[in-house]
Formats: sequence, C-alpha cells, structure tokens
Amino acid sequence: MDFPPEISVFILSLTAPLILYTINHVSFLQDPQVILAIGIAVLTTIFLLANLSVKSQKSTDPLFYVFAVFSFTSVVGITNALQQDGFIKGFMDFYISKGEPHLSSAHCIMMSYWDGVVHYGLLLLMIHCISAGKPFRSLALVWAGSMIASQIVLIPGVVVGKYGKNILPAFWRNVPSLVLPVWAAAKLFNRPRELSIIPADKVEVEQKRTLFSRPIDLMLTLGLFGAIIFTVFRGFVILECSLDSCFNYIYQHEPYMKDSVGFPKVMMLVFLFYILPLLTASVYGLYTPGCTWMLDWTLFLAGAVAQTQWTHLGSSVHSRTPFTYRIPREEWRLVVTLNLLYAAVPVLLAVRCYMDQTFFMKSVPQEQASNGKKKN
Repeated sequence: MDFPPEISVFILSLTAPLILYTINHVSFLQDPQVILAIGIAVLTTIFLLANLSVKSQKSTDPLFYVFAVFSFTSVVGITNALQQDGFIKGFMDFYISKGEPHLSSAHCIMMSYWDGVVHYGLLLLMIHCISAGKPFRSLALVWAGSMIASQIVLIPGVVVGKYGKNILPAFWRNVPSLVLPVWAAAKLFNRPRELSIIPADKVEVEQKRTLFSRPIDLMLTLGLFGAIIFTVFRGFVILECSLDSCFNYIYQHEPYMKDSVGFPKVMMLVFLFYILPLLTASVYGLYTPGCTWMLDWTLFLAGAVAQTQWTHLGSSVHSRTPFTYRIPREEWRLVVTLNLLYAAVPVLLAVRCYMDQTFFMKSVPQEQASNGKKKN
C-alpha cells in the first residue's frame, strides 16, 4: 500500500524518538565521533526513504527532500524540549553529554519547542501542498526566515558563549541546518510570486491614496518606527552603551541579556544588523506604491522575528536561566508587553501584505490600461 508523501514523511519523522532511545541505551554508540556519523547516516537514510515515497511521481520539487529531512530533526527537537523540562526521560542524555551540551540551555529548549511545533507543522503542511500540487511559496518563506534566524543566532552563540569551550563533533551538523534553509530561501525568492488577480483600475485607485488615508498602514508604520527604536536601543544596550537608560534597562528590565550563554548578545546583534534594515525597508514599502518585494520579505521577516522573540522571551523566564538573569517580577508585565508587541508588528505586517496585495502591485502604464479597455 502506497501512502501519500506527507504520511510517509510523518511516519519517518516519528522514528526519531526510537532511534534516540536506542542510542541512549547502547553505550558503544555514544562516542562523539560515532554520534556525528550516526546523525549523518540517519539523515541520509531519511532522504533516501523520502525519495522512495515519491518515486512514482514524474517530477518532485527538490524542496520536498529538504522539508522531509527537517521534519525528522523537528521531532528530535521536541523530544529534547520535553526531556529537558522533565516530561519524558531516557532519550537525550547521551546527546547532551557527548553531542551538543548547549541543547540543555533555556535558549535551546525554547528553540526546540518552536522547531517541534511551528516548524514541524509548517513542514508537513508544505509537503502536503507539494504532493497535492498546491502553492506553498508563502508558507516556505515564513519557514525559511524562521529557520535561518534560529541558526544564525545558535551557531555564533555557541561559539562565543560559555559552551564554546566544549564544542563536540556533533555541533557541526548545524552548518547544513543553516546552509539548506539559505539555499531553499534563494530558490523561493527566484520563483514567481503568488499574486492575486486585481483589476488595473483598482490598483490605480489604491495607489493614489496617501498613507494618512490608509489607517491600517499608518498604524503599522508607527509600529515599525517603534520596533526600529526598540531594536536600536537594545543594540546599544548589548554593546554596553554608557548611557544611564541602557545601564538601567539591562539590570532592571532584561538582565538575561547579560547571561554568559552568548545567545542573547548574538540575537540583539542580529536584530541590529539584519532585522533593522528590513524594518526600515518595510516603512518605505508601506509609503511607496508598487513595492512587490514587500509580499516576499514581510513573510520572511515575520518568521524570523517570531522565532527569535519566542526564544528570547521564553528564555528570559525559563527555569534553566539563573534567577538573577530572569525578568524581575516587578518589571515582568512591561518587558513581556514590549517583546510581544515587537514580535506582533512584523507578523501583522505580513498578514496585511498577504491579505490585500493591491497597493504593492506594479502599476500598469496609463497607455497600456487605456488600450486594454478599448479592446474590451
């Protein structure tokens, strides 16, 4: 009996806990080099088995194989999160001690929850869309933004933080976890956009409206300005600015940014040097009609900010974070609200762009529009 590709990938991904449990109870498989070799062998096998599940199809999107492999690692992620928080046991002990010790940190636990729930759900949905011939580009851009953001924080964070003193061979499996989403994103950006069919006259009318006559866009622009200010401010804080406001913020509001794990520092720098330009460009895109790139980059940005803010905020309150680095109880409401608003702005912007694309469509030249009407 042939299963649909999404069911086959789902079944393959569920073998992850069984493999982890087996290795955890077989001592000769727990050497650091052996762990890396097993990881490569298992992911290669997942790739080959996924290929068999679509062998009957004439052609398969190469992204299908990427999604299939990451579906397996997503289940590994949720298994790690559940064990670290004490819900299960006996699966990840060997990997924490001989593979990637940083996976026991609050940052990686929250990252694992996101990987095992949000990424896993997106991956299975995209695989279903591929097998059913449905468009999946928008979902894939959200996944790519989220995945790339998690890895560009994780890899440098491990190297520069306290876990950098104990990097084991299995750590380097994170390199393809960054390279493959970057490759996938490059392919996605080069594919045709999923555009709505909108009459030229409606596009012309919408694009003549000023920002002040578009209240939703005006609110989003103000939200983006707020996000830009917050990004720059936290960048100064993490760079140890001597201003009193920066000093007070890191000690009285977000002391987690001082944690020696390295992840919060790298994250604030990623916000400052990568997220900030995208936020600024989004302001321009809401002001200037015809910026079709907004339909792609807002999805990518939403995935990146949602993932990083979930991880950062969750780590700031998680029990694995030392008490002195957690959000102070008296400032909890303010800090959580600021971080949730910061995450919400790009997400709401992406939803707005996806739901109503009229303002961002390329305008039709007046002569071409007139000729079209005459023909009709």
